[in-house]
Amino acid sequence: MVEALVQKNSSKILLVVLDGIGGLPVKEGKTELELSHTPNLDALAGRSALGLHVPVDYGITPGSGPGHLGIFGYDPIKHQIGRGILEALGLGLEVRETDITVRGNYATVERVNGRLVVKDRRAGRISTEENRRITAKLSTAIREVAGVEVFFAPGVEHRVALLLRFPYELPEGSDRIGDTDPQREGLEPLRPVGLGEPAQRVAQVVEELLKRVEEELSQEPKANYLLLRGFSQKPKMESFQERFGLKACAVAVYPMYRGLASLVGMELLPFEGQSIQDQIRALRSAWQDYEFFFLHVKKTDSYGEDGNYEGKVKVIEEFDRHLPELLELRPDVLVITGDHSTPSVLKGHSWHPVPVLLHSPYVLGGTSQKFTERECLKGELGIFPASKLVNLMLAHALRLAKFGA
Repeated sequence: MVEALVQKNSSKILLVVLDGIGGLPVKEGKTELELSHTPNLDALAGRSALGLHVPVDYGITPGSGPGHLGIFGYDPIKHQIGRGILEALGLGLEVRETDITVRGNYATVERVNGRLVVKDRRAGRISTEENRRITAKLSTAIREVAGVEVFFAPGVEHRVALLLRFPYELPEGSDRIGDTDPQREGLEPLRPVGLGEPAQRVAQVVEELLKRVEEELSQEPKANYLLLRGFSQKPKMESFQERFGLKACAVAVYPMYRGLASLVGMELLPFEGQSIQDQIRALRSAWQDYEFFFLHVKKTDSYGEDGNYEGKVKVIEEFDRHLPELLELRPDVLVITGDHSTPSVLKGHSWHPVPVLLHSPYVLGGTSQKFTERECLKGELGIFPASKLVNLMLAHALRLAKFGA
């Protein structure tokens, strides 16, 4: 319904996603947000609308794909997107209807009594430079498997995208293949298992490819294997601009999040560097050219997954120091939130509602004193589905017409 109410004006909306920002008590009964020194966020919270969003549904732990699709205004249950397409698009690979894309992790494995055992799912988070060297090695050695073209694209640290280009258009369901990542160290890599005949044919190619990869990487000290997850085909989706009438751009470092933005038709801003400062510089340079801006900060999630609450706190505090620079841009609507919660105590994503701060001239405000989980519970937005966040941004930007007579 909201699409029919969208109207144009000159307002600008800035959405900041601090990936995995939500947490649980980790020290002295406080969450990472509560442990952080954030004078700028706290001052902004006092004059903003606060609340919590539910990424997918109550009790459901979301991946990053569903988490972002929800806050972009898409139903994450209806639009179930594999991680592979996001990684591939984010790394600039062209994806066709003949392609299967997969997200990979370089990993460390070891043979124990004749069995492969995963020792480190992320190969010690090898450097991006090392990743590029290894990926170039694979790209040279493996160009084709069983008549299927193979493309590798290096990501950040241990991540890599894999694209398989078949000589024919693939039927729907060809990507229904189980992950090979067992999700825990000490276990064997899983076999790629296809559900249904089209997926089984693809899985056979993947299995042959993984044997080749193992041979090529056998002498690598850390990244000697490849774990795969998120098999996906090219989806059909209405663009963000078609849906909400907003010319949108994205500033993100990590390929998956660039891929998510690209998937919904946001333009990817090029920039050098990886710091929050570098991202803000890119945002500032494009401020006059777009109406909606998506700024993604990853390390809050990375440190949460590592169980490193102190690292997560430092990233939150770093963002707080840069917040005045974002406010200097004078967005008509500013939203600061996360795609999901990543409590350090759980070392992974969780089902907990995610803090939301919405700043505009049209909020009640004055209900909360800090940007924390507990203070967000007091806020005027309450607890709401993530897919409704775009509605709120549009409304506060005065971009929604009245419904009915």
